[in-house]
Amino acid sequence: MNGKPKKRETITKKLFQLLFHRVVLVGLAILAQLAILLVMLLRFQEYFVYFYAISITVSVAAVLYIINNRSNPAYKIAWIIPILLVPVFGGIFYLMLGGNQVSRKEQRRLMEMGKNFEGIHQISLSRDVDLKKESADAYNQSEYIRRITGAPPYQNTSVEYLPLGEIKFARMLEELEKAEHYIFLEYFIIQEGRMWDPILEVLERKAKAGLDVRVMYDDLGCMMTLPPHYKRVLEEKGIRCCVFNPFVPVLSSRLNNRDHRKICVIDGHTGFTGGINLADEYINAYPKHGHWKDTAVLLRGDAVWSLTLMFLSLWDYVRGTRDDYALYHPRRYQREPVASDGVVQPYTDSPLDDEAVGETVYLNLINKADRYVYITTPYLIISSEMITALATAAKSGLDVRIITPHVADKWYVHAVTRAYYEVLIEAGVRIYEYTPGFIHAKTFTVDDEYGVVGTINLDFRSLYLHFECAAWLYRCSCIPKMREDFMQTLAVSQEVTLEECRGVGLVTRVVRSVLRVFAPLM
Repeated sequence: MNGKPKKRETITKKLFQLLFHRVVLVGLAILAQLAILLVMLLRFQEYFVYFYAISITVSVAAVLYIINNRSNPAYKIAWIIPILLVPVFGGIFYLMLGGNQVSRKEQRRLMEMGKNFEGIHQISLSRDVDLKKESADAYNQSEYIRRITGAPPYQNTSVEYLPLGEIKFARMLEELEKAEHYIFLEYFIIQEGRMWDPILEVLERKAKAGLDVRVMYDDLGCMMTLPPHYKRVLEEKGIRCCVFNPFVPVLSSRLNNRDHRKICVIDGHTGFTGGINLADEYINAYPKHGHWKDTAVLLRGDAVWSLTLMFLSLWDYVRGTRDDYALYHPRRYQREPVASDGVVQPYTDSPLDDEAVGETVYLNLINKADRYVYITTPYLIISSEMITALATAAKSGLDVRIITPHVADKWYVHAVTRAYYEVLIEAGVRIYEYTPGFIHAKTFTVDDEYGVVGTINLDFRSLYLHFECAAWLYRCSCIPKMREDFMQTLAVSQEVTLEECRGVGLVTRVVRSVLRVFAPLM
């Protein structure tokens, strides 16, 4: 008898938590805004002619603006179609949700941040990497990254490729324990559980010992995984915390720009980046979408300076502060020099400029390849330029292979991914789906000479809307290991055939076609 009231109490508590969950409240707030707009239309319907005329004018202006701006053509089409179909609301919704609306004040801050970033690089670690003598192709790729992002190539850096989240987790705990001066963490997703809790214990202990410990996470990325005031929880433990782009339930384009980067910096000389967030599915603590395949790199040496500056510059941008970056210089705490292991060039990609760095780096790798291009990506939602580059490489006799997930995390995104298979396979690109589950790794391996490991998916959000980062690698010892890992992953993946692509039903084909049109907005 006593069990029933307790059970009823538990159900009531869970229902209460669900009803007042932040996601529910945010959804209700957005619905309320839409309802208010509808009520206003009905209430003032005698003025509908004027409202309609203004709306049409706004929609026409929006279409003209979209046609003449510098965004990707696919992104333009994805907005133009709904605006033309529903001109009464289309233009208004574009004003609220389209593009990257940044104030002049923020633009100035971003320009200053970029100049500062490049200037600090120029005065530090002045060991020029002369790639021009070694390889013109490598130099051109590296020079593009340097000129656009301000981040130079480095030697005096070792690279350890980490082929699974479990391995990265173990290595990260080891390195965190060695921290003596500061720890910087920047992640899209943090979730309380078997991965985060041991990391948090180390962070709290190090903070109490006097280290400068900072954590930055994306508010939208952590909406379902952290309590709403988790920043306060961390700061009570002595950990400085910054929440990127706090989610406000107002229809705004600012919702588009998320911090999708994954960065860990320890004492300036040790750093991690890659696709692995700090949540349990990334270490296969439970089978969320089958086996979770992901990758990362551990950098040690001079190249970590770029990761440090990425973190500090975005931290200062969000908080409106100005750190003395010299205090975090890698040579300040590095006990002994690190032997060079090829060339390493960490870089970042911002959505608040007109340069798609992530996509261009990928295109350069494809266009410069001589023998093979091996790619892993959780999503394959790409521009016509990327399709052309991949198709041309395959038609030119290169071995071009792509591994995507077999188990979807989002059915509609997976449907769009599969919509791109046919045109690529027809050109000779070989596409595989990771049968054991979900592959979240974002890697390029080219000719046993080049590699990229980072956070940049082959989709429009990563390539155009999110803050991202990655490490460009040239002739590092880990690149053959990346190729070996790719082939091992290929062995447990199933190849997609042209017959399978053409054999889908009419309904599926129509759904994929429609979703593909709006893919840039997903």
